[in-house]
Amino acid sequence: MTDVATASSSSVAAPPNMDVGGPESMVLITPGAAAKVNEIRSAEAIEPHMALRLRVVGGGCAGFSYDLYFDESTEVDRICEIAGVKVVVDEMSLMYLVGTEIDYVEGLQGAGFKFNNPNVKSTCGCGSSFSV
Repeated sequence: MTDVATASSSSVAAPPNMDVGGPESMVLITPGAAAKVNEIRSAEAIEPHMALRLRVVGGGCAGFSYDLYFDESTEVDRICEIAGVKVVVDEMSLMYLVGTEIDYVEGLQGAGFKFNNPNVKSTCGCGSSFSV
C-alpha cells in the first residue's frame, strides 16, 4: 500500500467545490489504475474537461455496486485530483468510498478495476456488489 498515490494539493487556487485536502483525499488510486484510466481516456478520445466519476449505486445482490465512468462535474460534486486523474464524487457516494483503494488488476479470470473498501461488511458471490 506504500505505492498508492493520494490526492495532491495544488498551488493554484481551487474552485469552491474542490476540496483538495477534504475527505475525498482518503480515496486512493494506485499508479496502475491511474495509468489505465489515462489509457482509456486517450484510446476513446475523452475530452480533457471530463472527469472520472466514482459512484456508489443501489443494486446488485448485496445492495450496492460501484460505478466508474467519464462525466462532467456538477455544482454539488466534490472534485479532486488523485494520482494525476481528475475525479468527481457526489456527497452520497463519498460517505461509502472514504478509505477505498482503487486498483487495476489483470489475471486469468479477466481484467478490471478492483475496489478495496474498508467500509464493506459483505460482498456477493460474484464480487460485483457489496453491503455496508
